[in-house]
Amino acid sequence: MSFENRPTIVVPGDEPVQIQGSAHLDRLEPFGDVIVYPDRPTGEQKIQRVREAEVIINSRGAVTWGEDDLAVLTNLRLIVVCAVGTDSIDLRSATAMGVAVSNQPGRTAGVVAEHIFGLMLAVAKRTSYQTIELKSGRWTRRENVFLQGKTLGVVGTGNIGSELARLANAIGMEVVAWTFHPSAERARRLRVRYIGLDELLATADVVSLNVALTEQTRGMIGEREIGLMKPGALLVNGGRGALVDTDALVLALHSGHLGGAGLDVYDTEPLQADHPILSCEQVALTPHMADQTPEGAELLNEGAVDNVIAFLEGRPRNIVNPEALERT
Repeated sequence: MSFENRPTIVVPGDEPVQIQGSAHLDRLEPFGDVIVYPDRPTGEQKIQRVREAEVIINSRGAVTWGEDDLAVLTNLRLIVVCAVGTDSIDLRSATAMGVAVSNQPGRTAGVVAEHIFGLMLAVAKRTSYQTIELKSGRWTRRENVFLQGKTLGVVGTGNIGSELARLANAIGMEVVAWTFHPSAERARRLRVRYIGLDELLATADVVSLNVALTEQTRGMIGEREIGLMKPGALLVNGGRGALVDTDALVLALHSGHLGGAGLDVYDTEPLQADHPILSCEQVALTPHMADQTPEGAELLNEGAVDNVIAFLEGRPRNIVNPEALERT
């Protein structure tokens, strides 16, 4: 990539803290002028902060880039996300305007899978529920779920789903899985058995959602699908909130059809105090933070900087909309 002057690289809103203070930012000094804003911008501030930017490092998904935003950013060539997901960016508009978008597939798969595994354990052992009971002065007897020998249904066997299958196998769970592209070789390597989605839902004691949010997967778990699940089954979602019909999930939890849910993602983020999922007893909830460990944060910071440098050196990598490169 050729630039007439030193490119401007902007982090438009790093709150909560992700990349500010990271030593990896120092690696960008030979390549351009870096500006980091430590607070979350308003709509007007967001545009002003990046108006001259050739590169945006979008460290927080709460800072979104729609068609109207991108239309006024005539200098912009690249948006790098500190994540796998790119749903904070209108990819169609970015592509049309020649703005490449770069992500980090699989970089924190181990970190995220461990968190999802922890949510599964928390729901199975009723830790959130019992903590509330004890803090309220109640010594409540309620059966836990013994996971060894039970069946985990992994929906999506990409980097995270594959690592989750490994962890489940390690504690003696049987693992069945669904993916858009199953293969016998992949099944052997992951020690899973691929089956249809309806069969998985009807078979599994725990269902874990690990697919990306696309038009194909949006709302893939609704009233019908939840109805197929075994009575008392657990649902864990570490993908995106919009994979699941929230109303159907809440109804199934209140009725007792589902035994619990572990969620790191929601249909609206951040959660409002009156969100219906907060009325459910048997849930373990975390605020979209599955990769938020010191190790995970630095892996993402390193990857974001690597992606910027690769682009500026003319060897773009991890570009999710390669058609945009043809327009530059």
